[in-house]
Amino acid sequence: MSARESILELQRRVGESIIGQAAVIERLILALLTGGNVLLEGLPGLAKTRAVKTLAKNLESEFRRVQFTPDLLPADVTGSEIYYDKGQGGGGEFTFQPGPIFGNLILADEINRAPAKVQAALLEAMEEKQVTVAGKTHKLPDLFMVLATQNPIEQEGTYPLPEAQKDRFLLHVLVRQPGDDDELKVMRLVRSEEQPAESRAAAESPPKIPQQAVFDARREIHGVGVTEIVERYIVALVAGTRRPAAFGKDLARWISVGASPRGTLALDRTSRARAWLQGRDYVTPDDVRAVTLDCLRHRVLLSYEAQADGKTADDVLAELVKQVAVG
Repeated sequence: MSARESILELQRRVGESIIGQAAVIERLILALLTGGNVLLEGLPGLAKTRAVKTLAKNLESEFRRVQFTPDLLPADVTGSEIYYDKGQGGGGEFTFQPGPIFGNLILADEINRAPAKVQAALLEAMEEKQVTVAGKTHKLPDLFMVLATQNPIEQEGTYPLPEAQKDRFLLHVLVRQPGDDDELKVMRLVRSEEQPAESRAAAESPPKIPQQAVFDARREIHGVGVTEIVERYIVALVAGTRRPAAFGKDLARWISVGASPRGTLALDRTSRARAWLQGRDYVTPDDVRAVTLDCLRHRVLLSYEAQADGKTADDVLAELVKQVAVG
């Protein structure tokens, strides 16, 4: 089985368990292929946590979950130095005890419920793929991805993510309500899962997708071509968030702060991964447009005028995409 066939099989398996969220599943796969981190935002009960757990279940990986709470400490995430007494006059020594961050797929559940110092503890891990404890640096696994979830409607007892941390997420994915037909399928799926084990048909679990398939896919994605026209289109989209006046008076009123160069890099990496997933070795403007909202919605700060006009980041970015020409 080729790397692409393995990744498509992984996407199919996750899709069997997560109904009505095909776009979300594709974004999780894209993040996996690019080695980026994902922020999933949606109302309770939309299978955000289930999606991450299903991905980990079908991939050869070590899954770790951290339930973020207001009393969580940085050491609860990164690990700490523990003193071990050898006894009988043998003295003792400090030994590093790894925290849950030392895994492959890290579910940071309700990340906005932890205080700022705990959120900051993730910054080095997300950006540098390493953590520093007691002056010593510890590298994280080659396959490492943080998948964080947050609830957009509850503000009591939460700590909004700082802009510096939001920028570390490759994608900010909004999880929306399923349609009626999909919700019917969800109900039937969960009902079948709740049946006693003896009443369900015995079926062997398929072998997990190996990590090597992900690494092979990443090497192939590096070979996906991007023409200069598409490169300039990517740069123009991000530049448009910084100089919105060049694309309309409304955009100039709505955008307060534009995206950083990380936005450009995110568009490049994600659009190349999407082209590869579609079976192409070149990127088209449609690939770029398909991932623009997920790559940039958390990197753009809106003005008070935009809020007064009832505009969201998606509304503003959609208007920008209409105004920026290719070439």
